[in-house]
Amino acid sequence: MALLSVLTPILAVILCLVIGFMLLNSRSTETNSTSAGKTDGTSKADFRPWVDQDLQDDTEITAKDDDGNDWVDSTEEEDLPHVPYSPPRYPEETMLQRSKDMYTLLNQRRSVRFISPEPVPREVIDNVIRTAGTAPSGAHTEPWTFVVVSDPETKHQIRQIVEEEEEVNYRQRMGDKWVSDLARLRTNWIKDYLDVAPYLVLIFKQTYGILPNGKKKTHYYNEISVSISCGILLAALQNVGLVTVTSTPLNCGPQLRLLLKRPANEKLLMLLPVGYPASDATVPDLKRKPLDDIMVYI
Repeated sequence: MALLSVLTPILAVILCLVIGFMLLNSRSTETNSTSAGKTDGTSKADFRPWVDQDLQDDTEITAKDDDGNDWVDSTEEEDLPHVPYSPPRYPEETMLQRSKDMYTLLNQRRSVRFISPEPVPREVIDNVIRTAGTAPSGAHTEPWTFVVVSDPETKHQIRQIVEEEEEVNYRQRMGDKWVSDLARLRTNWIKDYLDVAPYLVLIFKQTYGILPNGKKKTHYYNEISVSISCGILLAALQNVGLVTVTSTPLNCGPQLRLLLKRPANEKLLMLLPVGYPASDATVPDLKRKPLDDIMVYI
């Protein structure tokens, strides 16, 4: 009995040490898990389930070290010759008139959701895409792929994928404020034009290039470059009298990439239905900001 009374304090100390060790170990595990979550960009605070992973700009400035020799060295590429450049120069009166004409043309551009099924010459689409391909790009990598779909069955499959995800976006992911802001434009998840438009143009950004020898090539500022190309594409469509509506279907990118058999280095940036406007097409009566609201002279 005396021995038990002597051992009791010692056992209590040992028990406290064991419990303390277990608590410290548990906190360490939680800290490591939290750090890992932040590293992967998937912490609860930062997680936004409505964001399409394909729309995130993941431009790599340098090749990853763990990829070894998969990436091409810039010294392996041939030297690029330079040639004289002399674009036409206009008299000031002509410049002024051309600037007004260009503004008048593009000021008529509207997002149109009512598109005619009337056929559009394929050569016109080819030239419009060529025009978009003149856009500047980081280190002239031209990180864009334009997938033009005219096959009715493929268009319908695209519509099914988009409408399924868009319904979830409108009902759950986007939130009341976003849906409320869109209400005045009378948009919803039903996309009839994806079946009706003679062409669907899906623009993919190439997050990196793949050379004929299998090596990877860094595509600098790929999302910005492709976005500029999309702007030129919209202007080119307006120039030939065709209409479209800019669409960035959230959470559809991976499915559409697989449907269209695009490689893993390509990520969907935008989807454009293209055609003539329907005879009964309407658009919201929107007003553009005046020049003073969008320009600052210094």
